[in-house]
Amino acid sequence: MTKRIEHKLYIGLVVFFGLTAIIAKAFSKPLVVSTPEIVVTASRVPIPSREVGSSISIITGEEIEKKQLRSLSEVLRKIPAVAVSRTGPVGAFTQIRIRGAEGNHTLVIIDGVEINDVSGGSEFDFGNMIASDIDRLEVLRGPQTALYGSDAVGGVINIITKKGKGPATATLSVEAGSQKSGRVQSNIRGGGEKYHYSLGLTGSATEGFSVADTDAGNTETDGNYHRNTNLSFGFEPVKDLELNFFARYHTATQETDDQPAVAGKIVTVDTADYTRTRQRSGRFSIRYNLMDGKWENQAGIGFSDDKSESLTNSAPSRANGAKSQFDYQSNFFFQTPDHANADHSLTFRFDYERDSQATASNFGSSNLSVINKGFLGEYRVSLWNQLFFSGGIRFDKNDMFKNRKSYRSTAAYLIPELDMRVHGSIGTGAKNPTLFELFGYGPNFVANSDLETETSVGWDLGIEQVLYNGEAKVDVTYFKNLITDLINGAGSTAVNVNGTSIVNGVEVSGSVNLSNNLSIKGQYTYTLGQDANKTQLTRRPRHLASVNANYLFLNKRANFNIGLDYSGVQRDIEFSNFFASSARVNLDQFFLLNLAGSYEINKNIQIYARIENALDTKYEEVLDFSGPGIRGFLGVRTKYNF
Repeated sequence: MTKRIEHKLYIGLVVFFGLTAIIAKAFSKPLVVSTPEIVVTASRVPIPSREVGSSISIITGEEIEKKQLRSLSEVLRKIPAVAVSRTGPVGAFTQIRIRGAEGNHTLVIIDGVEINDVSGGSEFDFGNMIASDIDRLEVLRGPQTALYGSDAVGGVINIITKKGKGPATATLSVEAGSQKSGRVQSNIRGGGEKYHYSLGLTGSATEGFSVADTDAGNTETDGNYHRNTNLSFGFEPVKDLELNFFARYHTATQETDDQPAVAGKIVTVDTADYTRTRQRSGRFSIRYNLMDGKWENQAGIGFSDDKSESLTNSAPSRANGAKSQFDYQSNFFFQTPDHANADHSLTFRFDYERDSQATASNFGSSNLSVINKGFLGEYRVSLWNQLFFSGGIRFDKNDMFKNRKSYRSTAAYLIPELDMRVHGSIGTGAKNPTLFELFGYGPNFVANSDLETETSVGWDLGIEQVLYNGEAKVDVTYFKNLITDLINGAGSTAVNVNGTSIVNGVEVSGSVNLSNNLSIKGQYTYTLGQDANKTQLTRRPRHLASVNANYLFLNKRANFNIGLDYSGVQRDIEFSNFFASSARVNLDQFFLLNLAGSYEINKNIQIYARIENALDTKYEEVLDFSGPGIRGFLGVRTKYNF
């Protein structure tokens, strides 16, 4: 980090702390004691957020709805250290990078099911994840291989869908807007003391716009069409026994344009390309408590299946990636009140995972699989209800790669006199080469069966400060991740980059309640990511930021939300000469302004509207793939209680 950047960052942090303190002081009011927030991703057992040593961010379904965010990638723009790379319109292929790691270094989980696409480079296409039926989103940053195995070098995104409770309730939302877009969402959910159920259905269609540059004469629109179904239910047949089931079914068609291989510069041009996807995932789990809840046993089976059919430059191709999982976990909880008033938890876990892919195109076919067995031990302790430690170690036995150990340790310390919490973590990560990188094929790609596993060591240290009776909160965290044998898959093959790639930076997040009706949240991240040759890693903006304000008025029947997202200058790769040569280019910085408002006519009917990219910003997150311009939407939501 240069002296100039350090100076700017220091000044920015001082201003941020100062403004937050002034605002919070002006609008402070008596502290309201609330139930501790529970986090389920930072450990293999649910824990209060104050005990978490790792850096984690949480967004609720209520927040998502107030912002009227319709895709998960738009939600993730509000999270520190998360960079979005979308190839054009909403629904197009979208990568997420956490703390400067690669797209396939992020593990994605939905209701306990890992859904990274085995046939898609072991990463999840966020273009296929809509923000419907989400009750809670947790983003855990830093290497988490010790908890979750391969794919978690950068972090974990855990999606928890809504569960039913209370009397049956049905809702229906209908909206329409720009580019001949329409969306329908409905659900019914409910529950009682011993059971719960939820069914959600969402469908949307848009004519879209031309992914290829219209200034170059490309006029063909590229649309997106999708349907999504989420189903969950659970019940307790007897005391201490709980059964749960979840299933997701998603289909989509994304029209796009191609970058055909030519002798000169490679650019995007109008084509009739498309990709049709079908995603299925499900999980059945059982939980049984013994010894008055001090011994908890749980087991589950799950699967995810991702099938796609594509037409690229008149050439068809098919891919099917599948993941099957079995896990068993045993948790022990005990206390030693005579020794530091300590609470302990001890977890043992075994998981079995089989990944397989089957692909076919004009250039060849594949039918491959790999099995991994993981063994995990995790220990947590709370001392004096103020100091919290955790330690975990994992052993992975893989039938294709070397057996590997990984570890993770966290700590958090509360300082009540200062309303402060100090937190930190350190851990190792490992990402095995993908089946495509090892044995893949394509018109310009040569597989490399000699690839080594990517490994990393990462740590972070932060301070969370609560200000003025809990009305404001600021968290500042420094992080560093050292990745060895980073795989570079750009160009005609995949290779390990010699040496260690270093990614470090600072995350700043904050929130303040200016009154009972007005709240503001924001985040800023500085990331410096370089490979062993000191070359800046592609598609990692050094500066990322967002700020969001929400205002309730008219007796809280009306809501107005304004959000501003910023992405700084980033590097990308420009190919030429049939992809044989390449050059690094800059993608410009940009701002995205979004406005959303709603009004409750009565307790059962609500109308709402939003404007996306209100400044009509022209931008690219991937070279030669333009993002959508200004768009407007109008909708109505109805609710019926049975």
